[in-house]
Amino acid sequence: MEKQKIIISEDVRVALREALEAESYDRLFVLTDETTRELCLPLVEEVFKNGRPQGSPLHCYGLRPFGRTQGAPLQEAKIITIGATDQNKTVESISHVWKELGEGGGTRHSLMINLGGGMVTDLGGFAASTFKRGIKFINIPTTLLAMVDASVGGKTGINFNGLKNEIGVFSNARSVILDTEFLKTMDGENMRSGYAEMIKHGLISNEEMWAELMLFDIGNPDLKKLNKMVAESVAVKEKIVDIDPTEKGIRKALNLGHTVGHALESFALKHHVTINGKQLLHGYAVAYGMVCELYLSAKKTGFPSEKLHQTVGYIKENYGKMVFSCDDYEEILEFMTHDKKNTAGIINFTLLGAIGDIRINQTATKEDICEALDFYREI
Repeated sequence: MEKQKIIISEDVRVALREALEAESYDRLFVLTDETTRELCLPLVEEVFKNGRPQGSPLHCYGLRPFGRTQGAPLQEAKIITIGATDQNKTVESISHVWKELGEGGGTRHSLMINLGGGMVTDLGGFAASTFKRGIKFINIPTTLLAMVDASVGGKTGINFNGLKNEIGVFSNARSVILDTEFLKTMDGENMRSGYAEMIKHGLISNEEMWAELMLFDIGNPDLKKLNKMVAESVAVKEKIVDIDPTEKGIRKALNLGHTVGHALESFALKHHVTINGKQLLHGYAVAYGMVCELYLSAKKTGFPSEKLHQTVGYIKENYGKMVFSCDDYEEILEFMTHDKKNTAGIINFTLLGAIGDIRINQTATKEDICEALDFYREI
């Protein structure tokens, strides 16, 4: 799998223009959802309009693909829009994208820009990777979660049959452009959702990074400082993905919190469980999953109790609580049995012996898992 280029941007328009100039393509497509079309597309739209006569069609400009002279207009940039939120990460949505690519004259030499959160970069990456057996794509994540997780590392896919990311492929974007300018319009819940993945990166990295994350005020974030922390967080994921791009070994470290988290997310989706009246966000589910899996780490692999309670305290203060009862444990456990890390029906966890001491392929008894769920409910 070809390595993707990570661009830490101070001006997303300049970064996108340079990324496009590095590619050859015959058609340009931009995938947005209903929210990012309204809030985020205007921040980059001038790149496609650069130098075009007023009133003419929307064009992009790039390097000399297929005999055209550099700087000449290539093709109208077709905007494709899907519904917002994870509920639209479906077969129906990806079919719509494939149809729009086909009707827009897309070929194997086309390029798609995925402008949006993790749902858009996941679905858009999968659509691009399968249309005509694969076209190039660029990710511009617009949420903190997408910046530090979904858009980086080559995982693409959609939800299916009530399960998270059940269908997908490994496929890297040509470039991923990260710019915290997009976060100025982001609500607090989505900021916290992305920050949960940063906490995970700190836990699997080192104590210095973890401590900085525990001291950061995500409720009133300093975006300049956050930009630096995002770069550090992405570097942790990049390093692991470079070693193990298709999750045969150490990449499973990135699943800390996700075995329980994905099960809670699927349970919440099925039963319309909300947090503060809103749909459970992925990062919140991961945060709750980390509480359970750090408890298992303390019980099974010696994770320090002090670090457990500090991390759990931060999560409790910033993420609230998902309500479920012990009567729901069997269904939550059933969702865990569908986790993609499992082998021969055995539920696998990524646990920690200490911060940065990663223990992949760990197992736990049903009683251990129920005890971890009890711990979560009791805190």
